[in-house]
Amino acid sequence: MTAFLDNFFFSYQTLIFALGINGLLALSMYTVLAVGQLSLGQAAFMGIGAYVSALLTLHLDWPFAAVLLAAMIVPALFALLIGGPTLKLTGVYLALATIALGEIIRIFCNASYLTGGALGLSGIPNKTTFTLIFGLLALALVGFVLIARSRVGRAMEAMREDEIAAGVMGVNLPAMKLGALVVSAMLAGLAGALNAHANSFIGPNDYGFDQAVTILSFALLGGIGSPFGPVLGAVILTLLPELLTALHDFKLVVNGFIIVVAVLYMPRGLLSWRIGRVG
Repeated sequence: MTAFLDNFFFSYQTLIFALGINGLLALSMYTVLAVGQLSLGQAAFMGIGAYVSALLTLHLDWPFAAVLLAAMIVPALFALLIGGPTLKLTGVYLALATIALGEIIRIFCNASYLTGGALGLSGIPNKTTFTLIFGLLALALVGFVLIARSRVGRAMEAMREDEIAAGVMGVNLPAMKLGALVVSAMLAGLAGALNAHANSFIGPNDYGFDQAVTILSFALLGGIGSPFGPVLGAVILTLLPELLTALHDFKLVVNGFIIVVAVLYMPRGLLSWRIGRVG
């Protein structure tokens, strides 16, 4: 039995790691959607975290714990920098502004010698483990559940349902939006660092518009009533291409069709229940 599990884990290690990493990315998207904002900058924050962690490991040989911390802090600083002007925007305009951030990061990484240009960075030491990835995912889920059960969670839900009414009730809208964006950037940067050290390679095209839409799909499919919804969406959309491998070139068509049907007939996502609150 132990030999079977070892062989299974060895064969599917990349997929298993991707489930946990995509779960963190889904929570990153959940953070901004929970306050009624639509940001597509998660892929850019993920890329920043990935490159920061790879460069610190390859060139400075930092301890992995310090690398992960830096991969969270640097995207958070970017979020603070862009948060002021962009969070005044709403709806599709905020989404467009954050897409622009992703394109700027991608173009910079393509052109810079430091980031390896279009060839990216390879030879990144594999320092991630199953326990680390899923331990961090579990820690993040517990944190979000506690927040959802608090007054802060109530304020976030009020903002998502009616921002004007939430403001009238005394919710500090700018602080809540900026805080959500910073936490979102930290989670995406952490996921990027884990992904870089799981795959041993990163390239600028890994963090473009396609990745941003994929992360958004996690939350839309799973639902944003609770933090478990986006994680469920990430698990399904990560496993789906593997389960449809027999369809070869048609698997992406079927994958997209399933997402469209789910969004049309379940607008609140697959997991629409909300966490009860205290206080």
